[in-house]
Amino acid sequence: MSKNAVIFHGTGGHPDVAWYPWLDRQLTARGYRVERPHYPGVNVDPIAEFLPKVLAGHTFDAETVLVGHSGGAALLLALLEHLQAPVAQAILVAGYATKPNDSDEPVLQGVYDWDRIRANAGDLYLINSITDPYGCDAEQGRLMFEHLGGTQIVRDEGHFGDYDQRYDTFELVDRLIV
Repeated sequence: MSKNAVIFHGTGGHPDVAWYPWLDRQLTARGYRVERPHYPGVNVDPIAEFLPKVLAGHTFDAETVLVGHSGGAALLLALLEHLQAPVAQAILVAGYATKPNDSDEPVLQGVYDWDRIRANAGDLYLINSITDPYGCDAEQGRLMFEHLGGTQIVRDEGHFGDYDQRYDTFELVDRLIV
């Protein structure tokens, strides 16, 4: 087995924006095989239809690091629940487990098996901001932390990258990945 990482973009996002390409370069230089898939269906297609494509599209094992941003972090909850074996680490950036605003959120499941998610998440980090404009905020992080444990990190950094927020590097995430 070799170390691998999968970086999931958020709703309406793309794998070539924000800090994703930078993190890819950082991890590649450290020997990781990195995937930054483009999933236009994230938070568009119902999770029950979308999740099988994600599960079939990647290898998930004890050497895998999962990083998700916004809708991609919400996707990680369902993904972790349905894995057959644990991953090494999961980092949810601007993640959420309940509707954070008035938008439809087809990426969310109605209920979660929190124990199974925790068992599959490995070294879990929840990174949220107190000033997230979409509601993917520290309260959402706290909700997930109360169910899952792990490490909750609260910052004051908006959405950690958005159409109006340049965020070309993310040193914190790079440092968290072993």
